Amino acid sequence: MPNPTRGGTAPRPAVDLNQQAISTLRGVGPSVAEKLAARGLSTLQDLWLHLPRQYEDRTSLTPIRLLQPGVAAQVEGRVEAVERGFRYRPMLRVAVGDDSHATVVLRFFHFRATQVAQFTPGARVRCYGTPRPGQHGLEIVHPSYRILDDAAAEGLGEALDPVYPAVEGVGPASLRRLIGLALDRLPGDDVLELLPAELRESLRLPLLRQALLTVHRPQAGDDIAALLAGRHPAQRRLALEELLAHHLSLRRQRLAQQAHAAHALPATALAARLRRALPFALTGAQQRVYEQIRADPGAALADAAAGAGRRGQRQDRRRRPGRNARRRRGPAGGADGADRTARRAAPQQPARLAGTAGRARRLARGQGDRQGPNSRA
Repeated sequence: MPNPTRGGTAPRPAVDLNQQAISTLRGVGPSVAEKLAARGLSTLQDLWLHLPRQYEDRTSLTPIRLLQPGVAAQVEGRVEAVERGFRYRPMLRVAVGDDSHATVVLRFFHFRATQVAQFTPGARVRCYGTPRPGQHGLEIVHPSYRILDDAAAEGLGEALDPVYPAVEGVGPASLRRLIGLALDRLPGDDVLELLPAELRESLRLPLLRQALLTVHRPQAGDDIAALLAGRHPAQRRLALEELLAHHLSLRRQRLAQQAHAAHALPATALAARLRRALPFALTGAQQRVYEQIRADPGAALADAAAGAGRRGQRQDRRRRPGRNARRRRGPAGGADGADRTARRAAPQQPARLAGTAGRARRLARGQGDRQGPNSRA
């Protein structure tokens, strides 16, 4: 969304970030685009905001003797033994040792014959994973690994490797490559940045472009501990961006709702006659509802629907088969209790109606629909 700068200068060029389709990236065909769209990834902006869920530190090697259960690490050694079994399910176990005179077992449940052929005794392998106690010491289940060439010196990574939320049908390496291509098309700060400089500096937050690059491509000099804990300034800047986009979308929905407000009911003689014909006097709560209906019929009906949804949700929780099942069980093994449970169980339609009624209530009050924070208004 373009924003004119202060001081009467020319506005910044308009760039619609939502119009850059993900299919413009190299290697994204109709099939891949469909799989990404099913995950909500349709534009380059969606890929920019598809943030890593964790990081893998492949910048160093850990001796096998110093491995700790539950702590992810990268090790390098040589294959000492290979065992392939089919007793209960296909399983491949590879024993790897290093110069620390210790051994770790790599365990695979899903593998191909080509993988088995790679693990020849004496082969040099580098793997990353989380060790855990096993039958023969520490083992790593389905680690990520590479078979190294003895003649070539393989360097270590210079930065943390991001691990992204999985997309069905798209491998982690392919997803990482596509996000990297999308990051290469990030516009400059003059187009991407919307926060005032005074606000950003007072909060000690980086520019949006810098924050995105830091989160996706952390460098060796970055605060790795803060990134892993989710407290890095770049992550706080993106959190502020999501909250800002969320509130702006709510504001836009509220303005649109106010432009189509329901007409107030005029005070007619029929309403007065109806009140006089009632055999009782209105209570305070009934009087408030009456005034709400006169002022805004749509909001009053939405409130009534939301109340009915909440009551139905409470009834649905009381009718669940698993609630107090032991108390309802019959004396002879539970046959009678199972019948009563089946009779008391009701479809969970009120629970779904509650969400619909809550949405209608928000729309009626002008709060708008709840949109995800991944879209920048």
